[in-house]
Amino acid sequence: MSDLTSGPGSSAAVEAVGVERNFDGADGNVIRVLRGVDLRLGRGETVSIVGPSGSGKSTLLHILGGLDLPSSGRIALGGRDVANLDDVQLARVRNRYVGFVFQFHHLLRDFTALENVMMPQLIAGTSRPAARKRALELLDQVGLADRSGHVPAKLSGGEQQRVATARALANEPPVLLADEPSGNLDLDTSEVLHDVLFDLVRDHGTAMVVVTHNTALASRTDRILRLSSGVLELAEPHEDPQAGGD
Repeated sequence: MSDLTSGPGSSAAVEAVGVERNFDGADGNVIRVLRGVDLRLGRGETVSIVGPSGSGKSTLLHILGGLDLPSSGRIALGGRDVANLDDVQLARVRNRYVGFVFQFHHLLRDFTALENVMMPQLIAGTSRPAARKRALELLDQVGLADRSGHVPAKLSGGEQQRVATARALANEPPVLLADEPSGNLDLDTSEVLHDVLFDLVRDHGTAMVVVTHNTALASRTDRILRLSSGVLELAEPHEDPQAGGD
């Protein structure tokens, strides 16, 4: 594995080795989206992935989180090869090992902020009192303790994303995957969300992979990697993460 995409330490929170992802095109030709991607993150390490729109960044994130499977290559979460898991085992590993934050919050609209953050814990078998206690602690950490009883429609866009971040960390996953987490927010609100993200991953020792076109967000991570033509490599110093993007 290339030193350019190898994180420090001997214990990987998430690891990709030689990952390829191909799709069948409408014309019958094979579209090679990912070409031999290697990536390794230790606990507490943060990485941003930048590159042109349509370059496969979201596809890679979905594969890292077990939402999609590679055409070839290996993905390990917490040292467990996902290819060796059945659907039930894979769902359990995703729930325990990975937190997801997307550009659009995907909160359950009929549930309060508190209930949304409790949900992953209840699915994992946590008792309701323990899930409630943890959810309240996380909402306090993201500055929304006083909004815990509000449904998403009563929260601002930035507040909804902070709830989504709290929900993603509810089961204390070793890995947080964020896909354009502030892409739908204004500048000031984005900066608040970025502070929340980095405070939380630091406090919890969580590895984070963030896909972004946001220069300020990318610059805060330990490494900036660029995905272009299916190849993942270390970004050039001072490279603009938006180059070739939207």
